[in-house]
Amino acid sequence: MADWISRDRRLPVPVTAYGPLHLFARRVHLLANTGRAHEALAAADAYLAVAQAVDDGRTARLLVQSKMYALLALGRVAEAHTIGSDLLIAQRRAGSVLGEAKTLCDLAQIHTLRGHYVDSMRNLARARVLLDAGPAENERHRSALCSFAEAATAAELYETAAEAYEHLRHRSTSFDLVHAVTLLYWGLRLAHVSRTEEARSRLRRSTEITRERLEDQPDPTVTAVHALALAKLGETTVAEKLARSVLLELRNSGTHQYARMAHLALGISLRDHGLLTESRRELIAARELTEPGARPDELPIIRFELALTALELDGGIPSRDLFEAVEGQVRELWQLRLQRLAMLRQARQREETEAARARAEREILRDPLTGLGNRRRFDILIEGVSPAAGGPLTMLLIDVDHFKAVNDAYSHSAGDEALREVATILRAHCRAEDEAIRYAGDEFVVFLRGDATAGGEVGERIRTAVAAAEIIAGVRMTVSVGVASWKPGMTGDQLFRAADERLYAAKWSGRNTTAV
Repeated sequence: MADWISRDRRLPVPVTAYGPLHLFARRVHLLANTGRAHEALAAADAYLAVAQAVDDGRTARLLVQSKMYALLALGRVAEAHTIGSDLLIAQRRAGSVLGEAKTLCDLAQIHTLRGHYVDSMRNLARARVLLDAGPAENERHRSALCSFAEAATAAELYETAAEAYEHLRHRSTSFDLVHAVTLLYWGLRLAHVSRTEEARSRLRRSTEITRERLEDQPDPTVTAVHALALAKLGETTVAEKLARSVLLELRNSGTHQYARMAHLALGISLRDHGLLTESRRELIAARELTEPGARPDELPIIRFELALTALELDGGIPSRDLFEAVEGQVRELWQLRLQRLAMLRQARQREETEAARARAEREILRDPLTGLGNRRRFDILIEGVSPAAGGPLTMLLIDVDHFKAVNDAYSHSAGDEALREVATILRAHCRAEDEAIRYAGDEFVVFLRGDATAGGEVGERIRTAVAAAEIIAGVRMTVSVGVASWKPGMTGDQLFRAADERLYAAKWSGRNTTAV
């Protein structure tokens, strides 16, 4: 193989951990996030047909996710919510914990856009619990945590978002800028509710991050963030110079969020220098650049700075009344923000309690030796056997051949290790919707979502894998497998008896056999 590649021949498709169709999802995601939402929707529909045709569920879910982002970019929030809700069900069915967490975060952001804060906080809390329980060192976890931070930012939960971005920054510098922006807006809002020292602390931290970035490489967006933080910290001479140096470039490139920051930095700096008319002009320019999809906290920040400038420019009763009205609104918005933060904390406590209860229940239903479900779990599943369970159901009853002789010859400790190895093989051949059980002693059961043909194929793969494995050195261990499928009118007990009869037939035919 190495020689074949070294002769400059190429594999037919790029090899990735996600399979060749993953490149379809990456293309749609890129289109959705670079202002080409209509193209993203068309591409997603076309690629979905291909992914579904070859039963590539993972790529299909990624394409649906990117389609949801494209709809959000187009302002079609209700459609995005419908797709997101369906995607959440698909992630759960697939057993994708991180996929479920990311989708919950995306739905939380959609709920925030629709003003449904209770649903938003509940989804965020659930996502946080799933993220805390998942692996923290892979790309999928970082992607889900980034969605969590974005959803928290959309709800103006600066504390929560900043904590997530701080965590992400330890793993990648690509999150530096969004972290600095979060701290910047947090500091501005704190300053507007007269929490001066807390505001300065956040603003200084923002400047530390942006200064490091600018030392590595000049960038107009980073410069705008840095200038606005410096302006609010009172370093207005430097802030004015920086803002002027990037303002036209940001406007001409259509980078309006950062152009607004540059206008704000310039307006605050000019006001500090006593140039009130010029200050007002810059702040109005920032307001006029505000567009649909802008951060919800930007307009209140701009209005506050405008009202403060108007007060200094005029000082009359109308200006004072205007400033007091704006200041009152800012404080009310801050209180609503604190209420959302309290809602999130309460929701997270409920989710953590529920997760602890679920873990305790799983432990009760888990076999301590093999980690599979135990007899109590079997009783629950067999009781629930019905056509309403969804799709065809097949039962595999698996028995380790001559297991007593293994125990007698090699000790119970060796026998326990053998059972653990057989359980590992069973897990390797179960999909997310299947479930393996240690029924009793050396007997195992697999509840398989599939017909008799699929059951026979899986049973045969399990039998072959056990026979090929060196479970105990020098000993060839085998299993016998009985396979039976549910038929209309069948009870769970009848399905089990049918599988038991097939297992009996497999043993009578010489063991190390699968009988369907």
